[in-house]
Amino acid sequence: MKNLKQMSVILISIILLITSTTACSKTPESAGESKEAKTRTWKLGHVRPQDTVVDKDVKAFAKNVKETSNDLINIEIYPSSQLGDFSVVQERVGMGDIEMQLAPAGTNVDKSLGISSVPYLANNWDQAKEIYKRDGVLINSISEKFENQGIKVIATYPVYFGGIALVDKPKEPANPDVSKGMKIRVPGIKSYEATAKALGYMATPIPYSEAFTAMQTGIVDGAIGSGAEGYYSSFRDVTKYYLPLNDHFEVWYLYMSLDIWNDLSDEEKKIIEDMGRKFEEERFKVAQQDQKKFEEKLKEEGIEVIEFTDEELNGFAKKVRDTVWPQIKDEYGAELFDKVTKDIK
Repeated sequence: MKNLKQMSVILISIILLITSTTACSKTPESAGESKEAKTRTWKLGHVRPQDTVVDKDVKAFAKNVKETSNDLINIEIYPSSQLGDFSVVQERVGMGDIEMQLAPAGTNVDKSLGISSVPYLANNWDQAKEIYKRDGVLINSISEKFENQGIKVIATYPVYFGGIALVDKPKEPANPDVSKGMKIRVPGIKSYEATAKALGYMATPIPYSEAFTAMQTGIVDGAIGSGAEGYYSSFRDVTKYYLPLNDHFEVWYLYMSLDIWNDLSDEEKKIIEDMGRKFEEERFKVAQQDQKKFEEKLKEEGIEVIEFTDEELNGFAKKVRDTVWPQIKDEYGAELFDKVTKDIK
């Protein structure tokens, strides 16, 4: 009897041990449970000052992500390049040191990323919406290049079409074949220099930080490389004429670390993608109106805005595409350039 009791105790112990071991070895999935939600806090930097349109848009994106994720994804906003120069922050996002940024595409690592600001890829808003659309040839190519740097593109952010700010009125401003006899500041980028010459101006490469003083002291008669918003913010005291030539389309990218993206659950990825799509779509709805708003602000400062017809804008575009594009295509890779521009007329 004693042996029988001992055997019963041993048998029960074995059964309990097996049951316990099986229960402990179940994964959350096999047990019918989901992984425990993880709270995330990210930093997102951008280049504009606090309370500007850009800052408000980014804050709205962060708020939407926070609410949709039930407060599990929290994005802290750092305006005015507080995290560093955007090109440096881009590299840090690629390394996973900083989670997110909204900025122009930095070309320090890959010059071909500059293809999105090639002159006259688009010369009006309808064209821009088509050429810069999500899943289009251009944006897909840009996204692949960012991924090579360890960066996941979440959305594009159209800012404005560019133009020229001048201290004097040019000769026949609507005719690109007429020499204006005016020197204008250009960024140290071949495409801008070639575009200025194609439009009848003499190009003088000067850093952006020195452009105001150069216009103020008469070293140059104007500047190219920004748009109404930029000229209003930084050049309105020295600008007398503004020419909205639509010479380039300024588009920025909202992106995040690819390593962090890969660590997200499918549900979290969907939240980021959906809110990124909303961020992009909302901006495209108002960007054109914002551009007009800043052109009106320039007028309020006593600056003459020289308007151009669609025919005149098409004339600028044709001249630049015919003369400038062959000079610059190799800088971005001829194959990629031809792929992006083959259907642009």
